[in-house]
Amino acid sequence: MNKKEITEIKKQFTPANCAITRICGCYVDAEKNKKTKIKEAFLSLPEEEMFKYFDIFKKTMSGRLGKNLMNLEFPLAQEKEGGTQEFLMRIRASKLKDDELLDEFYDKVIENYDYHENYYIVLIHAVYDIPGKSSDGTEMHDASEEIYEHILCSICPVNLSKAGLSYDVAENNIKDRVRDWVVSRPETGFLFPVFNDRSTDIHGTLYFNKNIKNIHPDFIENILGTPVPRIPGNEINVFSDFIMDNFEGNTTFNFTESLIESLQEVREQKKDSPEMITVSCDEMEQIFEYCGVPGEKLSDFKENWETYFSNEPAALDNIHNSKTAKIVTPDATICIQPDKIALIELKEINGVPSLVVPVNGELKINGIEVELK
Repeated sequence: MNKKEITEIKKQFTPANCAITRICGCYVDAEKNKKTKIKEAFLSLPEEEMFKYFDIFKKTMSGRLGKNLMNLEFPLAQEKEGGTQEFLMRIRASKLKDDELLDEFYDKVIENYDYHENYYIVLIHAVYDIPGKSSDGTEMHDASEEIYEHILCSICPVNLSKAGLSYDVAENNIKDRVRDWVVSRPETGFLFPVFNDRSTDIHGTLYFNKNIKNIHPDFIENILGTPVPRIPGNEINVFSDFIMDNFEGNTTFNFTESLIESLQEVREQKKDSPEMITVSCDEMEQIFEYCGVPGEKLSDFKENWETYFSNEPAALDNIHNSKTAKIVTPDATICIQPDKIALIELKEINGVPSLVVPVNGELKINGIEVELK
């Protein structure tokens, strides 16, 4: 799914567009006990509750593609009887009315979700009547040709509210606030099936994870049944290792400066794409060649790239910081916008390699304006 398709589904989480037919939930305590379960028609909920659930569902489809949101494909074996995809298909087909199937799902989550506090599993079933579109992109609600039937799972931490004082209206007094258990925004979740090319694609799922440092591999492998993706936060380290292992002796200041500028140019060229911005193996080979890596170091580029990135494109956000280029020395750290990296020069001053940063305009140190005299 791309950004536009994700946005289209998120727009259904409003009272005016609501396509949700049913909601189910299971509250689990820190000892992995099922404390309570709910199951009802979504539109029967009080309006205030609906709005709070809408916020949870929107957050389950929020974040950056390639980091918080990952498109995962099912291996063919998981689409056969007894596979994870086949199990999710049965849940979708049941429209969340099969108690035995729901309990089996909750049990699977409890067994494989690595979380040691209280949490709330929310599962919804929805049917989106996909509007047709004219040649100019205008939606035609009376020209629908397909429905998108899907389920969305959100897993939310449940935390005890903070202690404090509150105003008691009945007693007109300030007193100790009653603490209760509050459902927080989701930490993990998934949409099944995915909505690709504005159509149902049962061969994949959109996985959400708030904390990119822990993507819950057991949950991905045993609930979704897909290969565990590379951890986004580690891709920058993988990229650095790839460069250092393959281009030793060529990682000069000019090389690194050119690399940052080239990746920034790729971002600018693809900024209007609805898809997550990625850099393919062939594109990276061209970039390294432009940055001055000798031909003999690039002769086995594709094989080397496959070793580190499984012959897949790299998400640009995961290997290149669009906001800051950080230059670190034993004595100082310089942060600069990537598109300004060319302003910094490496020169030898009194026999010592030194970084020279031009000061065009004002200079501040800890908020103090320095007089340039």
